[in-house]
Amino acid sequence: MPLKSGKHEFGDYEGQTVTYVEQKVGAERAAFLKALLEHNGIPVIVIEIPGATEDIPTTWTVATPDLVFNPVVYVYQRRLRTLDGRKISPAYWNQESEDAKPEYWEIKKSD
Repeated sequence: MPLKSGKHEFGDYEGQTVTYVEQKVGAERAAFLKALLEHNGIPVIVIEIPGATEDIPTTWTVATPDLVFNPVVYVYQRRLRTLDGRKISPAYWNQESEDAKPEYWEIKKSD
């Protein structure tokens, strides 16, 4: 679930109810989320979704059996930490920046 969505999506994986963290992501994004969430003590399930044809690439779904986990809440309340202990920002979560300091708002000085 991208941070812009705000939905707390649930599904079923092998008879177990899971919370979807993100769906239809690439291998690198799935690996990033898995490492980040496991570091924060959140169990992770990565589900491979093979492409139907050669033209449609394989994607992955990142999920957790922790039904309380909501990425939007955890990121914006700054509950998650990077592997080196810094609090996660939305830009870090979205892999737009390695800098974990910026908040989701930006303070601008007027001239």
